[in-house]
Amino acid sequence: MPARALERARELHLRGWAEQTRFRFPSAIRLLKRALVHADRADDSPDRTELRARTLYMLGLCIGETSGMDVAVEVFDAARSEIDRLPDPKLRAQLHGSADNNQGLMVMRMGQPDQAVEWFGRYIAFAEQEIGRDPDRGLVERFASSLVNRGFAYAAVRKRELAIADLEKAIALAREHDLQPHYPFAMHALGNVYKQSGALAEALRRYEVAERIFRGDDQHGYLARLQLDQAEAMLMIGLSDEAGKHLDEALPVMRKEKFGQEIAEVEMFRASAALLDDQLDLARRMAKRSERKLIRRGSTWWMMAGLIELWAHGRHAMRTKRISNALVQKALTLSAELAANHLVDESRLALLLAARLEIRRGRLADAEELLKKVPGPRTVTPLDHRMQRRLVLAELALAKGSRRAALTHARQALDELGRVRDQLGGLELVSATAVHGRELSELAIKLALEDADARRLFAWLERTRAQTYRYEPLEATDNNEVAERITEVRNLSWAILRHGLSGQPTAELRGKLVKAQREANRLGWHSQRWGKPRPVAGIAEVIAELGQRALVSYVVSGGEMAAVVVAGGRVSLVRLGAAAEALESAQKLHFDLNALAPDHLPPPLVQVIGASAHKQADRLDALLIKPLTHLIGDRELVMVPTGELYAVPWGVLPSLHGRPVATAPSATAWLAAAQAGKPKTDRVLVVQGPGLLFGHGEVDKLATYHANATMLSGDTATAAEVMAHLDGADLVHVAAHGEHETENALFSRLELFDGPLFAHELGRLRNPPAHVVLAACELALNRIRPGDEALGFAGAMLAGGTRTVVAAASKVGDEASAAAMADYHRALVAGAAPAVALAEAMAKDPFRRPFLCLGSG
Repeated sequence: MPARALERARELHLRGWAEQTRFRFPSAIRLLKRALVHADRADDSPDRTELRARTLYMLGLCIGETSGMDVAVEVFDAARSEIDRLPDPKLRAQLHGSADNNQGLMVMRMGQPDQAVEWFGRYIAFAEQEIGRDPDRGLVERFASSLVNRGFAYAAVRKRELAIADLEKAIALAREHDLQPHYPFAMHALGNVYKQSGALAEALRRYEVAERIFRGDDQHGYLARLQLDQAEAMLMIGLSDEAGKHLDEALPVMRKEKFGQEIAEVEMFRASAALLDDQLDLARRMAKRSERKLIRRGSTWWMMAGLIELWAHGRHAMRTKRISNALVQKALTLSAELAANHLVDESRLALLLAARLEIRRGRLADAEELLKKVPGPRTVTPLDHRMQRRLVLAELALAKGSRRAALTHARQALDELGRVRDQLGGLELVSATAVHGRELSELAIKLALEDADARRLFAWLERTRAQTYRYEPLEATDNNEVAERITEVRNLSWAILRHGLSGQPTAELRGKLVKAQREANRLGWHSQRWGKPRPVAGIAEVIAELGQRALVSYVVSGGEMAAVVVAGGRVSLVRLGAAAEALESAQKLHFDLNALAPDHLPPPLVQVIGASAHKQADRLDALLIKPLTHLIGDRELVMVPTGELYAVPWGVLPSLHGRPVATAPSATAWLAAAQAGKPKTDRVLVVQGPGLLFGHGEVDKLATYHANATMLSGDTATAAEVMAHLDGADLVHVAAHGEHETENALFSRLELFDGPLFAHELGRLRNPPAHVVLAACELALNRIRPGDEALGFAGAMLAGGTRTVVAAASKVGDEASAAAMADYHRALVAGAAPAVALAEAMAKDPFRRPFLCLGSG
């Protein structure tokens, strides 16, 4: 029956539309093709023609997703032929507009956002006219949707103001007409605009709004697409690990929903993350895989994957000194292809690679000619592109013999990187940015070492390392969402512990915990700027503050280790030889100290492990301290470590037994802590966490030293109570179990009565405690990012304004910890400074009391 055939065609069309909105393109294609078959069985009529037109332009969009642009264009042309057969001019205009909108979506997905702008513009012009005559809700919805789509396209071609205008209009329409589905899409697109213009904190804030809505409405497909853009923003900051988590969450959804291009984009961003982490082989493999998929689809985004693969190839070639002319030509060809597709910054990045390769081949004139084609960065040029341009200019200047010009380029680049860092929120974001300046920092430090200029090297070390600690934290504004997420993490952690002890499964709880931690982290990123930057410490200030002490700042460059020693008003450079042996010994010592920690090890085991620990300590002493003896004498020390040396408790080294040592991430951080104003109160807080074998005895002893101390133990030692008493305290002692989180440093924790207290919570106390003693395992450990950006529990306290933190970098037995802390507080009460008190306490049994004095000392 012809009438029944048309009815069945409409039913299949609607089902196909529903599948398309869920990004289930193969299923949608099958349904839409069946709709066309049934429509062809119906009598010819305007209704049938309209249905065929609508079905065809929807089918064109779906086929573009699965089979590429050429096939899709034929289907769109067929749709337009059907539209032109309709007698009603208003309906013809409406359907042409809808077809234009769908074709705009298709070409944008194929990597041609500039053409997409034109297609969307046609429909938007039509819709604006029609709304003026008859503001039909359906038309308003389609108009808002097209504005969002054109906003996406404008963002992709980096036309910021036009994109913002479209998106703000779409947001206003969504609010005025209660168009709920359009609001998160517009926020997502607005995030893209801010991302492309370099306002990464603003981008993350918009993405967070859209993500919350998509999650709440179970819009998993839209959420997966959003996570791609979030991952790109995180990579632009330097958060390769967080980007990877987003991509890992999105990928199963994409596979389930049979996404096409997005899976290739996940691989492309995974390649970008590997390149950022200097995993060149992985970057090349992932980029190649992505490139092949995109080429099969006919998407010009293959060039983006090709650019990542080319950079990975180029870096490998520069390291192996096997740079071929073919590789240079490949970069030039790709640059031209990118430019032809209006990918301006990416085209320039390919040119920069070609120029860098030519510099390494000694073809400086060719490199200079190429650099003339790369003008200064635009407002929207990504940060990593800006850093690469400065790096190439620095390397060219150096190749031409101008070390001063090379260092000027490095300085200007790092200043620009600092300005970006200054606007970011959250310790993790601030610390992550250093990866973009890694090569420039390495170049500057290498030149200073070659010049054997100790003062210049000191200045560059302070400019390039541990920049997280250069900030004076801003007072936090109340953020109830962050607080709620932290509470959720605490409750889940406690529930996991209880379930584990009772033998109940914990997999579901652990999944919820990971999600809550991630959400807490992200909310913290963009709640507000982290802090006000302090100036880098000058050598004269450091000398004046040191007095009779000495400062030793270690550095690794080109596989060699050196130390800058500031002592007696002089600044000296000491070369210490190959770094690998010292760093390996530091790792082995850390493992041995962990193994020695249990309170009641069998004597034979203590003897074997102890012998190994002494061997590593002796080796580190010979490599790192004895070569400096003529400079440091028997002075008290301030140590600025690097890499694995952050975990060394200096008191176990023979030359430093009983010697006061303060450890700081940089001289700038030490100076800020040393010069910080002392608190106006004499408030002492003592906290005892659950499950300590010797906890009561430790707390009782401390009570004899600090008669007026506030004691929190048992059910009063909750996270909320501890946080309330930390604020404004002079001295805090926490005896509790602790754990360092390697992958998520800000969720390193102290175990309290109601669950863990996290580093995440300590960064913005209004009045941070002046002196904190953490009688717990491993809380002096850090996650070390490029640029010696060290972050962990104790580090978060120092970054938040605490002057001195005493903590262990390895495991410590309860008995040994209690004894060490009793000795420590006895010396404190007698008037000793923290570093002096700790040196006395450690000297009795250094390998069982591996504590560090962090900060001012």
